[in-house]
Amino acid sequence: MNTGVKDGGTRTASTQADAPPLALLARIVPEDVVCREVLGDPDGIVLHPDEQTLIARSVESRRREFTTGRHCAHRALEDLGHPADSILPDAKGSPRWPSSVVGSITHCDGYRAAAVAHASRVRSIGVDAEPGGPLPDGVLEAVALPAEQRRVGEQLARWPGVRWDRLLFSAKESIYKTWYPLMRAPLGFEEADIVFHRSEEVDTEPGAHLDTGTFTARILPPVRERGFPQQLTGRWLARDGLVLTAITLRAAPAPQAPR
Repeated sequence: MNTGVKDGGTRTASTQADAPPLALLARIVPEDVVCREVLGDPDGIVLHPDEQTLIARSVESRRREFTTGRHCAHRALEDLGHPADSILPDAKGSPRWPSSVVGSITHCDGYRAAAVAHASRVRSIGVDAEPGGPLPDGVLEAVALPAEQRRVGEQLARWPGVRWDRLLFSAKESIYKTWYPLMRAPLGFEEADIVFHRSEEVDTEPGAHLDTGTFTARILPPVRERGFPQQLTGRWLARDGLVLTAITLRAAPAPQAPR
């Protein structure tokens, strides 16, 4: 899924030494998913040489988001107990994780994050962060089914504090990030139908609040016949000018030995 809108110890920590730990993505993933997230791009990050080669000719903004995103991924792997080796992309640009790990990286203006988990417990992860403003003109119509467009309009009228159009785009990105590592095949925006559910939580900061909830996504024919789950459940959050979505697809339980 790609429209050109985007610029893809402790359980969660900021990479800025003098900043308090963030707890945005960590709110919407299970306890056994390890997150690292940061606002901005700290100075002094050094990537592995083969990672640096990937962005040697990129523009400055791309170098910074890639560098900080990989830095978050390295730190998350270390927190999980894995060496922070190079994380190189496959032919489609998807990160190639160690064989015993699943993960996902996201970045948008001012925010970078990564989430990883043991493959024995989690089959796939998809996370996405977006700026909390409205989608550019015409993008909602390009990415949303007619029923989704109708629901987005109803939710914007009822809860205007959340940019439901941007949230829908983010959820579709998280679905693709969950889908692709398993299926290695395209998934169009029109091949998943998403329904959001909202709840409101009081934040730990005095006077602050956040909007959060869950969403369900039906994978539509014909792609749902390929062995991927027909329905996914994810979580979302809107706070501090950002919207985030996450899907954690559990690994199948190990078969029980006969008694």
